[in-house]
Amino acid sequence: QSHLVESGGGSVQPGGSLRLSCVTSGLPSYYTVIGWFRQAPGMAREGVSCVDRSDDVTSYADSVKGRFTISRDNAKNTVYLQMDSLKPEDTDVYYCAASRHGASLRATLYAYWGQGTQVTVSS
Repeated sequence: QSHLVESGGGSVQPGGSLRLSCVTSGLPSYYTVIGWFRQAPGMAREGVSCVDRSDDVTSYADSVKGRFTISRDNAKNTVYLQMDSLKPEDTDVYYCAASRHGASLRATLYAYWGQGTQVTVSS
């Protein structure tokens, strides 16, 4: 059974930082892409960043370029999302997900999803 478990969310002031972790287990070997998405209540799920663990190709949404960094530790089956210079508009539930379709931020390409972790940016 495939699992993705997110952690690292919390509350932070504007300008602060958080690091999210996504630990994967039981994924088919060809699901090499791990993506981070975020979603506010009543809104569509937005792709934030992804990494293809087979070739290290990454992709970022324009709204987070230069502030967020995705990285991986294959030995630990973990993908990280370092979030710096956080803004109130980054407040959302953040999800990680797995895909076999390349480094795309299209949510429909992702077959396995975690339960999410809340990120709140507020003064």
